[in-house]
Amino acid sequence: MDAESLNNLPKIIGLTGGIGSGKSTVAKFIEEMGFPVYYSDVRAKEIVNDDELLKKGIIELLGEKAYDENGFYDRKYVAEIVFNDEELLQKLNGMIHPAVKYDFEKWVGNQTTEFVFKETALLFELKLNESCFKSVLVTADDNLRLKRVMDRDRKTYREVENVMNKQMPEKDKIKIADFVIFNNDGMDELQAETENVIRQIEKLNE
Repeated sequence: MDAESLNNLPKIIGLTGGIGSGKSTVAKFIEEMGFPVYYSDVRAKEIVNDDELLKKGIIELLGEKAYDENGFYDRKYVAEIVFNDEELLQKLNGMIHPAVKYDFEKWVGNQTTEFVFKETALLFELKLNESCFKSVLVTADDNLRLKRVMDRDRKTYREVENVMNKQMPEKDKIKIADFVIFNNDGMDELQAETENVIRQIEKLNE
């Protein structure tokens, strides 16, 4: 890709938030404002089924049971294997993340807006924010996030807490993020705060 083509590409805004923060809701508001959103975690779930080379690599790493009898990625089985095995999890992520990165770059090349948003749970953990123009964090009080996920996913307090404990602490993310959207006060406030942040980002390009 030549320099002129690169200059014409949209600026990438990283969008992230821990479990139960409301980042998917914010992503929908952003789409309603006319900006495309790439859902990294959703695409990753599709790519593990669609990319034959990746599929082969995952089976070599985790065994045939990583895919069910219909050939679909068995998320529950894989989660049980890698959840407490950091080395295995890193190897798995080392296969999935480059495939998602390639898919994202193709997607960006097809967009025509000034900005595009990359929604991903591990923006800061994987240092993906370093390749973004700006980063936006959606956050909420821990007790609120816990309750939302327990209600939404029918998980126990302990299960949700375990997942939260494996993610980067919110206070650390707040320090790194360029913009922070707090989701403690309901849908109308969340939408208003999202629109305010988008307007601030647009001004940076004026």
